[in-house]
Amino acid sequence: MNILDDLKMQYKLGGIAMKMIYWNIGCFLVSLIFFYQYKEGVFVFPNWIALSSSPIDFVLKPWTFLTYAFFHNDFWHLFFNMMVLNFASYLFLTFFSSKQYLGLYILSAIFSGIIFVIGFNLMQLSGAVIGASAAIMAILVAVTTYSPLMNVRLLLLGNVKLWHITAVILILDLMQIRLENSGGHISHLAGAFFGFIYIKLLQNGTDLSKSVSVVFDFFVNLFKKPTTPFKKVHKNYKKVVDKPISKIVIKDKKQQQIDEILDKISKSGYDSLSKEEKEFLFQAGK
Repeated sequence: MNILDDLKMQYKLGGIAMKMIYWNIGCFLVSLIFFYQYKEGVFVFPNWIALSSSPIDFVLKPWTFLTYAFFHNDFWHLFFNMMVLNFASYLFLTFFSSKQYLGLYILSAIFSGIIFVIGFNLMQLSGAVIGASAAIMAILVAVTTYSPLMNVRLLLLGNVKLWHITAVILILDLMQIRLENSGGHISHLAGAFFGFIYIKLLQNGTDLSKSVSVVFDFFVNLFKKPTTPFKKVHKNYKKVVDKPISKIVIKDKKQQQIDEILDKISKSGYDSLSKEEKEFLFQAGK
């Protein structure tokens, strides 16, 4: 199995968090090809991807309230965001479903984009924002709101309460809001606020992520091939009484090996598989 096949298998079996990381990395690779100015050494994102504070831009291109949350303006921006996203996703999915995760990511990105636009126009500033930080903050604050006293083990620091980590990140954002990248910090804080509100509403019986699930299910069903309903045919058969025959069901050896590998993935993760197990699973999935 080559590296590409290995990545495909990780994407297929990795769950929604792994897919979200892949989407962000994929968008970064696309932006390297089309939007990176190699002479200047910077990204120049068009106004149909980055979210602009200009009313003309965001009114004519409303999809930018979402697209901005999948692109990053340099490697380290992507790297640190994906590190925090992986950390926050693991904790969030301990308590909540994949649909809630996806719904929170999308809704918090849109909400944070709206707050960024309003904030910049009130301060009479102009600019654009790019990056997944706001949605990541929403996921982190959401799980912190739900379980603030959870112990998290950090390298060199040992066990730390989850709310301590989140509080430090929020304080740093507040301290830098009037400095460089104020638009980014405004969207971060907006994402954090949305994550807090999401959990409080969820605890009161209102799941905002259901609206996203409804939209996704609609489009999935829209592109599904219609199935032909079975026709009922009534026939009369003579009742034949046979002696009961005992049956022993023997599981197919190949299927049994697949089940064992999948069980190993659920317990220890995909990376715990040997090279031979990965190759076998890849060939079986064809």
